[in-house]
Amino acid sequence: MHLPIVILYIFLYILLTLIFSKRIITHISNVKLNTKRIRIFVVAIRATWMIREVNMNIERFIEARKALVLSQMELAEGICTQATLSRFENNGQVPNLKILIKLCNRLNLPLGELFPKVGVKYTEATEKMNKAEFFLITSEYDQASDLLRSIALSEIEENSLALRFHYLNGFVMIAQQISVTDILFTFDQILLADDRAETEIFRLLAYTGIGMVYSREKSSDKAEFYFSKVLEKIYAYPIKTTEDIWRVLNIVFQSGTFFSQIDEIELSNALLSYAVSICSDNHVTYYLARAAIQLAKNAIIQGKPQQEVLELIHDARAYSKINKNTIALKELAQLESAILSGNPATE
Repeated sequence: MHLPIVILYIFLYILLTLIFSKRIITHISNVKLNTKRIRIFVVAIRATWMIREVNMNIERFIEARKALVLSQMELAEGICTQATLSRFENNGQVPNLKILIKLCNRLNLPLGELFPKVGVKYTEATEKMNKAEFFLITSEYDQASDLLRSIALSEIEENSLALRFHYLNGFVMIAQQISVTDILFTFDQILLADDRAETEIFRLLAYTGIGMVYSREKSSDKAEFYFSKVLEKIYAYPIKTTEDIWRVLNIVFQSGTFFSQIDEIELSNALLSYAVSICSDNHVTYYLARAAIQLAKNAIIQGKPQQEVLELIHDARAYSKINKNTIALKELAQLESAILSGNPATE
C-alpha cells in the first residue's frame, strides 16, 4: 500500500466525519484502499457541500408540510429530532442528505423542488403558482387571484407551467363568478394544447372546470358530458406527488357534488368515498370535511336515519376544526339545526 494513498484516505475520512457528524475516529485498520473508494468519498463530500451551500427553497418544504396538516413533530417522527427539523425550517440549517430525502418522501415532495433549477427562467412564477394552488385548496380565492395576476403569462414558455396557470386561473374565475365565455376560453387553452401524458391531469381539470361552469348555468346535460369524460380516467390516474393528491381530490370532489345535484346519489357517494380514501391514504384533511358534508346531504336526500346523518355532520365538524375552516363550520351548524328541527335542506 502506497503511503501517499494512505495519507489521502485518512485526510478524506477525517474531513467527511467532521462534515457529517463530528464523531471521533477511533481506528482505521485492515482496510484495502483503491481509487474507486476514494472517488465515493469525494462524491459524498461534494454532495454535502452542495446541499449546504445552495440556496434551498425551504419555503416550498414548509408549504408541503402545512398542506398535509403535519406538525414538525409528526413529520420528524422516526426520521430525525423535531429540533433538527426546526433548525432546517427556521434557521436554514440543512440536515444531511439521507434525512432530507426521507422527509421529502414523507411529504410526497420531489427533492429537486427544493433546489434552484439551473437554466430555468420561471422559478418566480412557479413559486407564485405553488402558493396560488394552496390558496385554491383553502378557498382563499382573492389571494390566489392576486398572485396569478402578478404572473406574466407571455414570459412562460414551458408548456406544463402554462397549462398549470390556465387551470388555476380557470378555477379561481369559477369561484369569482366570472363570465362563462371567459372561463371556457381559459380552459380551452389547456384542451387545445398538445395531448401528452405529463399534462393529462390538466386536461382532466379542464373537463372538470367546464362541467362546473355548465352546472352553474343549469345546463346539466352539457355538464354531465364533461364530468363523464373525467370518470373515464380519474380512478386510474396515478397519484405520485402532493400536487397530484390535491388535483385528483379536486376533480373527485367536484364530480361527486355534481352527480348529487342530478340525483345520481349512488355514483356521488362512490366518488365522495373515494375522496375520503385518498385523504386517509395520504394523511390529508382539507377535502375530508367537504366530502363528509356532501355525504351528509346525500344521506338526507336518501332519507337515511337522523342519527346516521348527524354522525356524518359530526365527522365533518371534526375535520373542519382541524383545518380551522370557519365557512364549513357555519354550514354544518345550519345543517344540523335544520335536521334537528325536522326541516333539512341540502342546498
